[in-house]
Amino acid sequence: MPLVPTALPAADRVRRHAAGHWGDAALAAVFARTVATRGDAAALLEEDLCLGFAEWARRAARLAGALHGLGVGRGDVVAYQLPNWWEAAVVFLAAARLGAVVNPVLPIFRARELRFILAQSGAAALVIPGDFRGCDYRALVAPLRAALPALRAVLVARDAAPADMLSFERLLSAPAAPLPDPAVDADALAMLMYTSGTTAEPKGVLHTHNTLLAEVRSLERIHALTPADRTLMPSPLTHISGVIHAICTPAVIGTSAVLMERWEPAAALALIARHRVTYMVGAPTFLQDLADHPARAAHDLGSLRLFSCGGAAVSAELIRRARRTLDCVAKRVYGSTEFPTITTTDAADAATMGSETEGRAIAPAEVRIVDSDGAALPPGRAGEVQARGPECCVGYADAALNADAFTADGWFRTGDLGTLDADGYLRITGRLKDIVIRKGEKFSVRELEEAIARHPAVADAAVVALPDPATGERACAVVALRPGAALTLAALASFLLGEGLAKQKLPEQLELLPALPRTDSGKIHRAALRERFA
Repeated sequence: MPLVPTALPAADRVRRHAAGHWGDAALAAVFARTVATRGDAAALLEEDLCLGFAEWARRAARLAGALHGLGVGRGDVVAYQLPNWWEAAVVFLAAARLGAVVNPVLPIFRARELRFILAQSGAAALVIPGDFRGCDYRALVAPLRAALPALRAVLVARDAAPADMLSFERLLSAPAAPLPDPAVDADALAMLMYTSGTTAEPKGVLHTHNTLLAEVRSLERIHALTPADRTLMPSPLTHISGVIHAICTPAVIGTSAVLMERWEPAAALALIARHRVTYMVGAPTFLQDLADHPARAAHDLGSLRLFSCGGAAVSAELIRRARRTLDCVAKRVYGSTEFPTITTTDAADAATMGSETEGRAIAPAEVRIVDSDGAALPPGRAGEVQARGPECCVGYADAALNADAFTADGWFRTGDLGTLDADGYLRITGRLKDIVIRKGEKFSVRELEEAIARHPAVADAAVVALPDPATGERACAVVALRPGAALTLAALASFLLGEGLAKQKLPEQLELLPALPRTDSGKIHRAALRERFA
């Protein structure tokens, strides 16, 4: 289906340009300005590799020329399913240079999700690793290609490419190919990112050059970022926080990013000390692991000035403990794939409000709380959290989803419940729809429930998110069995893997009941299940 930014009212687009919140320079043009000033300064650090800005630009241009030679052009989708490797950042900027739409795909996705994403996006090119963490991505993609006629090329990074795929390294080492006109409309689509969210199928979120640039500029102001800042990035470069902080922010501001392929807290402490990391943005599990690690005191963490914590429920006690043990500004932040950073605190109020609240909207973004009829509620009253601002996405790949996600006047319905106090500080109190947020990654309980229901032993099933000190939340499957049937957690996990579910979505807890509790209207009583099994 064609990708069209349909959710934004035309009047809002005009207002954002008139107010200077959106401009005329697209990502590639802004990146070129950064390269001109930062030159050979470190942009991306990965193990022993240090990629400077000029070399990043050279590799992105080489790849853009190669993709152009393969027939990839403006508006085409270039997908990558890569670990936290420098290649992901090169693909991102190569697509921006072509005016193509980059589509980061989580490496944990397997055949079911990948088939859906590549088919809906109409991806023209896909970049994958060869063998990574026990998965041969070449073998994963090969049987899908017959049903993906738009997929012209599959590029394999850091491994051998079979005859029907291309070597990423060989394309980069080939003579530079001519590139088309560099002018790209800043209001054109730049990124398509899928989030499991609250629906069974992933939702394709559409961002333009201007929405991504507005996000980076808002972070520059609220975090006081300069080219001297360096982030440690354990979140995937296929996740919104990884893309924004380890690709877009260096490209726009000239900061640098240390890439972690796999989270390991002892290694993270060593990297912070070695590379003089100044700030991090990540899920509570990262902050907790750093704050509580027994080897923390053995490392010089004096460069770390900021940790913004979000992506899952964040306890005030964790924030306070992290401030003491890491001696940095630790605070909460609130956002999503659709609206990357909605609220947070700055250096002036982080100490008082950054642990108890999600902070205030980052101007010019706005937040409001509404009742079930959409009427604005006064301070202190709980209702649905809605937001609007120049960094919000411009709709979904499936335009049919826009009506539920956006109001007629352009407010984004977050799906979360919360309150605003008289000073504009936001507190999240719950969610309208059920998802599990494990280590910052969201997935739909509906998708998991539908897969569990296909098990021959299962008569009825529900999945609820329960608090977990290590991961933020865990998925608890509550099952009523068919007469005479038996089921263990291991057997259920094996079945779900056979159904093509990513192992990261497997339930960590299984509870068996004679029957599931239901409300008077017949719906599963999820609150009762949470209370019983938490």
